[in-house]
Parts: sequence; structure tokens; C-alpha cells
Amino acid sequence: MRNLSVRRPAADSPQQPVFRRGGIKPGTRHLVRHYAEMVVAMFLGMAVLGVPAGWALGSVGSSWSELSTDAPSVMLLAMAVTMTVPMVGWMRYRGHGWRANTEMSAAMILPTFAAIGLVAGGVIEDIGALLVIDHVAMLLGMLAAMLLRADEYTHHHAHAHAQLQPRAAAA
Repeated sequence: MRNLSVRRPAADSPQQPVFRRGGIKPGTRHLVRHYAEMVVAMFLGMAVLGVPAGWALGSVGSSWSELSTDAPSVMLLAMAVTMTVPMVGWMRYRGHGWRANTEMSAAMILPTFAAIGLVAGGVIEDIGALLVIDHVAMLLGMLAAMLLRADEYTHHHAHAHAQLQPRAAAA
């Protein structure tokens, strides 16, 4: 059973009541939902875009496993791109502007450049460990970007995706 409660403002306060579900503020729910949606979009993108990328690698006589062994920097960058592109697409669909998309893309790509630097410098050679570090850094970077611009992520964007649809010509 859902715990729906209403927090009433003080008698002398002009504020409207804030409705809560399970004690969580609506803005917090929006932020958590948005974060979860972006993570899902990233991992779906990695799976969906990774398949044709694997086919492309196969057509030139390579594979993801060979790439991670022979050219880990290329593999890391390809993975970051296959995760960032669908995330940006989803954010645009949900009504976020280019500034928010650019910041969130930077939160994804900058840790990858750092990981590439670690590989190039010979600091970390275990690609599995590097992937874990890269992904954790990406997730933390996304969270930091969201918390720095909480107003962008704590409210609905009024189904702005409808504005992206072409409008019918006037008769």
C-alpha cells in the first residue's frame, strides 16, 4: 500500500501543500528516475549498438576481444560512444536542451579519456579493471552533473518530445 501524505504549510505561509509518495519529494523522484533512465539508455545502447559494431569489426577481420587486447583505447572510446549516443537521444526525447546533453556527454567521455591516458601511460594494463573504473567514473560524473544542475533534473519537461515532432502543415 502506498504511503501518500500531504505536508501542510504553516498557517502564515502562502505555499501550496507538497504531496509526497513514500516520504520522497517529487523533485527527488524526478532526479532518481532520470538517472535510472539514463543508465538504462546507456546499457541498452551499448548492447544494441555494440552488435553492429561487432559485425563491422568482423568484416575487417577483428573482434571486440581482439580490440580490447590490441587497441584498448579504441575499444574504450567505442564503448563510450555507444553508451553516450543513446543517452543523449533519450535526454532530447525527454526535453533536455543541448547544454544539459553536452554536460552529460562530458561526464561520459572525460572519464574515458582519463582511462585511455592510464592505458597509454602503462599505469593500468588490466582492461577488465579499467572498464570497471571507467564505468564507475562515468556514473559518478553523471550524478555530479545532475547534482550541480539539480533544477534541470528535478522537474518534468512537460513532454517536450512532442515539440520535436514535425507539425502538420496548416490547411
